[in-house]
Amino acid sequence: MNTENEKNLVFFVNGKKITENEPDPEITLLRYLREKLKLTGTKLGCSEGGCGACTVMISKFNRETNKVQHFSANACLMPVCALHGLAVTTVEGIGSTRDRLHPVQERIAKAHGSQCGFCTPGMVMSMYALLRNSSKPSMKELEIAMQGNLCRCTGYRPIIEGYRTFTKEFGNEEVCGMGEKCCKVNGGKLVDDKLFEVSEFVPYNPSQEPIFPPELKLNDQFDKETLKFINDRDVMWFRPIELKELLKFKQEHGTAAKIVVGNTEVGVEVKFKNFDYKFLANPSQIRELNELEVTKDGLKIGAAVTLTEIENFIESKTDQNVIEKSIVEMLHWFAGSQVRNVASIGGNIVTSSPISDLNPILLAAGAKLEVQSLKDGKRIIKMDENFFTGYRKNLIKDNEILVSILIPNTNKNQHFVAYKQAKRREDDIAIVTAAFNFTFKSNTNIIEDAKIAFGGMAQTTILAIKTASLMKGKEWNRKLIEIVNQSLIDEIPLSFDAPGGNVVYRRSLTLSLFFKAFLSISQELDKSLNLNILTDRDRSGIESYQNLTPKSSQLFENVSSDQPLTDPVHRPKIHSSALQQATGEAIYCDDIPKHENELYLSLVLSTKAHAKIISIDASEALKQPGIHAFYSAKDLTKDQNYFMNEELFTSEIATNQGRILGAIVGDNQIKAQRAAKLVKVEYEDLKPVIVTLEDAIKQKSYHENSPTILVNCEIESEFQKAENIFEGKVRLGGQEHFYLETQVALAIPKDSDELEIFSSTQEPAVLQNNAAKLLRLAANKIVCRTKRLGGGFGGKQSRASLAALPVAFAAYKLKRPVRIMFDRDEDMMITGGRNPFLFEYKISFTNEGKMTALEVKAYVNAGYSLESSDLVVYKASSHITNAYNIPKVRFESHVMKTNTPSNNAFRGFGIPEAQMVSEHIIREIANILKKDYIEIMKINLFKTGDVIFYRQLLDDCHSIRCFHEIIQTSNFKERRANVEKFNSENRWKKRGISLTNVMCGVAYGAQFLNQAGVLLHVYLEGSVLVSHGAVEMGQGLNIKILQIVSTTLKLPLERIHIQETATDKVPNAPTTGASVGSDIYGGAVIEACQIILKRLAPYKEKMPNASWDDWIKVAYFDRVSLSTTGFYATPDIGPEINKPRNYFTHGSAVSEVEIDCLTGDHQVNKN
Repeated sequence: MNTENEKNLVFFVNGKKITENEPDPEITLLRYLREKLKLTGTKLGCSEGGCGACTVMISKFNRETNKVQHFSANACLMPVCALHGLAVTTVEGIGSTRDRLHPVQERIAKAHGSQCGFCTPGMVMSMYALLRNSSKPSMKELEIAMQGNLCRCTGYRPIIEGYRTFTKEFGNEEVCGMGEKCCKVNGGKLVDDKLFEVSEFVPYNPSQEPIFPPELKLNDQFDKETLKFINDRDVMWFRPIELKELLKFKQEHGTAAKIVVGNTEVGVEVKFKNFDYKFLANPSQIRELNELEVTKDGLKIGAAVTLTEIENFIESKTDQNVIEKSIVEMLHWFAGSQVRNVASIGGNIVTSSPISDLNPILLAAGAKLEVQSLKDGKRIIKMDENFFTGYRKNLIKDNEILVSILIPNTNKNQHFVAYKQAKRREDDIAIVTAAFNFTFKSNTNIIEDAKIAFGGMAQTTILAIKTASLMKGKEWNRKLIEIVNQSLIDEIPLSFDAPGGNVVYRRSLTLSLFFKAFLSISQELDKSLNLNILTDRDRSGIESYQNLTPKSSQLFENVSSDQPLTDPVHRPKIHSSALQQATGEAIYCDDIPKHENELYLSLVLSTKAHAKIISIDASEALKQPGIHAFYSAKDLTKDQNYFMNEELFTSEIATNQGRILGAIVGDNQIKAQRAAKLVKVEYEDLKPVIVTLEDAIKQKSYHENSPTILVNCEIESEFQKAENIFEGKVRLGGQEHFYLETQVALAIPKDSDELEIFSSTQEPAVLQNNAAKLLRLAANKIVCRTKRLGGGFGGKQSRASLAALPVAFAAYKLKRPVRIMFDRDEDMMITGGRNPFLFEYKISFTNEGKMTALEVKAYVNAGYSLESSDLVVYKASSHITNAYNIPKVRFESHVMKTNTPSNNAFRGFGIPEAQMVSEHIIREIANILKKDYIEIMKINLFKTGDVIFYRQLLDDCHSIRCFHEIIQTSNFKERRANVEKFNSENRWKKRGISLTNVMCGVAYGAQFLNQAGVLLHVYLEGSVLVSHGAVEMGQGLNIKILQIVSTTLKLPLERIHIQETATDKVPNAPTTGASVGSDIYGGAVIEACQIILKRLAPYKEKMPNASWDDWIKVAYFDRVSLSTTGFYATPDIGPEINKPRNYFTHGSAVSEVEIDCLTGDHQVNKN
C-alpha cells in the first residue's frame, strides 16, 4: 500500500544518505550538489543537457530484474526531487588524488586528455557509468557513451586514446596509425609515438566498485510513497504511485500541470524561455506508464519509458521489424546518452516539436496512442495527418494523460526507412527529418500503401498525404522519382522567410531524402524480385554515414640518450593539474566557496538591436525580497563608464541585442535573475539595423580610422607587366568561442578600500587597471587573481571585464562579496566571437604559376564596438601570403560597424582567415593554368633567405621541408589516385583530398607586449614556489615552466609548485595569448633560476658533495635572499629593424573528406 510523504526526500550521494526536509521542486541536482553539498567537481556548462560537463551517474534498483541499473545523466536538468530512492555518484565519489585515483581518472589525465579540464569530470563520469554497465566495453559503446560530452580543447583524440585502453579492441589494432609509413618500420629512432605507458596504469577491477546502498535495495518503501513537495513560490512536485492519482492531478490543474520524466524539455523552458510551471508531476512509479511489452498488435511502450530503455528492449529482440530498426537507428542520433537515459517517448510526442526525431517515424508508422482522463476514461488516438494541430499542439486534451504508444506490426511486403539531417550527426537538433513507409502488393513492385512524413518543413510534423496517395497503385521504378519530386515540391512549400532559415536546403532535402529512400528500397526489391532498378554507381547514395572508429598517432621527438632521466624537458609530461581536474578537485572561479554574506549580480540586457533608451525602471525589481541594488550608467561618470572603446553600462543607445543596460544585485542567483527580468526598459527603435557585412558595406558603416591601408607595396607596375591577373572573393563566417566555463567573476571588498577580484580572465593586469579606473582607486588597491580557466581561446581577454567590472562596482558600493557567472545564452549574446571576413583580392602571376603581386581589400565585421578588430585585421594583413612568397602586397582594411555583439580575439587572431585566402588563390591559379595545385605550391613556397613583403628576412624557413615530408608521410599521391577512382565509381558520394601549408609569425603585434616577469621563492626546506604573469587555460604553460625550473635548478618536478596568477605577485603582465607564453615566461623563469644559482654558487663550491637542501639552509643562515624576480623581453624584435616576428612556425597537413551529395552530410576519413 502506498503512503503519502509530504516532507522528506531521501537519496544517496557518493554512498552518503541525504534526507532533505521540504525540498525545493525548482532546484536541480547540479545546484544542490554545488551549493548544498559543496561538491563542485560537477560543472555547469550549458544548463540544457548539451555539453556533458555536469554528468553524474544515477543508480537504481530494479525490483523486477533484481538488478542495480546505472546510467549517466545531466545534473543540470535532473530535478533533485526526482531522486527519491536513488543513488547519485559524482566525480568526487570515485577517487581523489589524496586517497586513490580511479582508473578512469588516471587514464584520461595520463593520456593527456585534460587540458583546460572543465569538461574532464563529465568525461570521467560518462566513462565510469559505461564501465559500471560493461567492464570491457567495445569502441562502439565508448563512442555512444561520449556522445553527450563536448570538449573545446583536445579535439577528443587524447580522451579516446586514454579510454580506448578499457575496450575489447585495445591491443588488437595496428600499432601505429602511420601504417607502412611508420618511422620505426623505416628504421627511424629519433621519434616516438608512445605518449603514455599503458603498463603503468592501475588495472580496472569492477569488483572493487562501491556497492549500491543496501537500504535502497532492501527497502521498497521508497517506491511506494506518494510524494508532494511545495516551495515558497507554491511550485508543487507530485510523484504519484497509481495512475488514478495522476489523472486526478491532471483533472484539477489542466494545462498548468506538467508531466516531468527527464525534465529535458520543461527544464529548458523554465531556464531559457521564462516559463513558470506551478504543478509538476513525475510518473516514474506508475506501472501503466512504464511498461514495455510486445502484444499481438505490436510494440506497446509506456509513455514514461525512456529512450534508452526502448533502444535496449528492441535490440534484445530477435525479430525486429523494419519500423523498430528505424527507431533504433534514429535513437542513436537522438541527443546524447545522458538525455536518452532519462527522456521519455511520451515527452517527445506531447512536446510536439516540428523538428522531433521520432514523430515522423511514429506518423509514418501509424502509431496509436492510449490517453486517459479522470472524466472521460480511455480513448485511442491515431497519429495521422490530423494529430498535430499547430505549433507544439496536438489532439491530446488538457485533462488527458498519454499512457502508452502502440507501434503496429509490419508485414513482409512492407519497407520502412527514416532519416535525420542535422549540422552534426551526434547530439544535435534536426534540420529536416523524414520517414517513409511503403507496402507493396505481394511479390510485386506495385505500391499498395504509402506514408511519407517530414519534420522541419512546417509548424508541425506533417504527412505528405497527396504525394502518398499519388503513389498508390504505381510501379516502383525510376519513372516514379520525377512524379514524386514534383508532387513534394507542390505539396510542401516553404516560404523564404520561414523560421529556421536554410529554406532552399530544407526544400532540397525533402527530395534528396525521398531519393535516398528510393535507392534503399530499390536495393531490397532488386534482391527479392530480381529487378534491376539500381546501377552500381547508385549504391553509394543508400547508406548514411556512421561514425568511424577513431584511430590516431602522434609523433614526438625523442630526447637524446645522454639526457639524464631526471631532466623532464622534451619529455611528454602530463598537464600539471590534470589529476586534480580528473578528480574534480581543481578549483575554478565559480568553485570558490561562497562567503556567508555573499551576493549575486544579474545583468539587465538590451532586447533591441538598435534603439534609443527612453527609460529604465527597476522599481518593481527592487521591491522583490532579497534584492539589494540596481546599477546603471546613471551611477557612473562618463569616464568611469568607458573602457575598451565602449560603455560598460549603455547610457543612451542600445547598439545590439544583449548590450548591458544595468545590473541587479540579490541574495542569490535565482532571486537576482528573476528580479532582472522585472526591470522595465522603454525603447525607441532606430534604423538601420545592420547585421551582416553586406549591410554594413551598403550603409558605409565604418568604425573610426577605417578604411586604412595597412600594407602599401608598389604593385601597379607588377599588374601592368603581369602575364596573368585574376580577381576574386573569399568569405569566412564567424564562430562562437564556446569555452565550456562561461564568464565568471567574484569581487571581495577588503579594508582600506582594497578589492580582491577572482576572474576567469586571460588578462588579470588589464582587468586590474580597468577596475581601478571604474572605482577611481589606485591599481595597488586592487588584486586580480586567476587560478585557471575553463577554456579561453581569446574570448576571455577584454570580454572578461564585462562580467568582472559590474561585480567589482557592486562589491565596492555594497561592501559585500558579489559573484556572477553568465548563463550560456547570456555569454553568447554579450561576448561576441570570431570576426566574419570578406576578402576581395587581385592577384598577378606568371604562366608558370609564380605569384608576383597581391592586392587585398579586407572587410571585417567588428560588431558594435571596435574592441580588438583593428588588431585582428592587422594580424591578418601580415599573414595574407601565408607560406608563399608574394613579393608585393597591398592590403586595405575596412573595419565595419554592425548591430551585433562586439567581436574580439579568437584563436589565431586573424591568421587562419588570411591563410585561407592564399590557399584559395593557389587553387584558382592552378585551375586557370590547368596545372596541379601541388606544383603551384612548390614554386611559391618560402625558403630560407627569402624576404617577406614587410621586409623581414627568413633566416630559418622549413616550409619546403614540411611540404615534402607531408606528401611522403601521408602517402598523398597514392591516396589522391584512390580518391579519383572512388569518385569515378560512385555517383552520390564523393571524396576530396587536400594539402594545405601554414606559416605563422610568433610575437605580439605590439612590441611592448613582448615582455614577461616571474617571482621565484625558495623555502627553507628546499621547495620552490613560482609565480608568473600568464594564465593557465589548458595550453600547458604551467608544466612547461615547471620543466624549465626543474632542468635549470636540477630539482625533481615534485619539489616545484606554481600558484595562481595574481597581480600582487607579478605586475603589469601582458594578455596571455599569441602563442608566446612559454617563450617569454620561460625566459623570465630561467633568469630567476640563474640568479638563485649564482647566489648559491659559493656554497656549492665550498660544499660540492652537499645536497640542494643543505645549500639552501647554509645560504639562509648566511642571510642570502632566496627570493628573486625574473624578467624577459624578447630581444632583437620590432618593425624598425624589419623584424616584427621573433620567429616563424611552419606546418603542412593533408585531409581526406567524403561528402554525401544528396544531403551535404560529410565525414573526415583521414587527416
